[in-house]
Amino acid sequence: MAGSLPKQRATYADLLKVPDRFVAEIIHGKLYTTPRPAPRHAQAEMGLAATLFGPFQIGRDGPGGWRILMEPELHLIGGDEVLVPDLAGWRLERLPVLPETAFFETAPDWICEVLSPSTAAVDRSEKLPIYAEAGVGFAWLIDPLLETLEVLRHDGPSWKLVTTFRGQGQVRAEPFAAIELDLSLVFGSGVPDAGEPAP
Repeated sequence: MAGSLPKQRATYADLLKVPDRFVAEIIHGKLYTTPRPAPRHAQAEMGLAATLFGPFQIGRDGPGGWRILMEPELHLIGGDEVLVPDLAGWRLERLPVLPETAFFETAPDWICEVLSPSTAAVDRSEKLPIYAEAGVGFAWLIDPLLETLEVLRHDGPSWKLVTTFRGQGQVRAEPFAAIELDLSLVFGSGVPDAGEPAP
């Protein structure tokens, strides 16, 4: 009796056929597609990017020394795994210039995944082990519905939970502990209250 044929692994050509309205990734040979994020997801992603960019990318009121990008396409583990974190950061000494390609082969030093009900399981069980294998040093998991930020450090072959923050307070979180981060910009409206003047 003939056995079933092994399922063909997804290729980068398959990924390129996915319409732009979806985020496409290849994880363990399987093509995953997810729709563009819902408003609270998008607010958390943009709010965190805005919070980190000034101090850590351009050195305004912070140490600089980082390159931080939204939704970069990462080709990891010899290009076999194609992941798109919501945010990723590289220390400048590891990525002094941007690649000429549309993707990055240098693993970031930090990634952030903004969780949603449809992506949380894949982010945790499928993507985090790949980030660890690729040598990513830190991972943040943000849940905009629960208003939580989990900070994980790569520790040997796996991840160690460093701390979990909840709510819209001021926090210090590695690898960006040089300054306090305002989580109200991540979990709130991202703009000052109506009665407050803009800074």
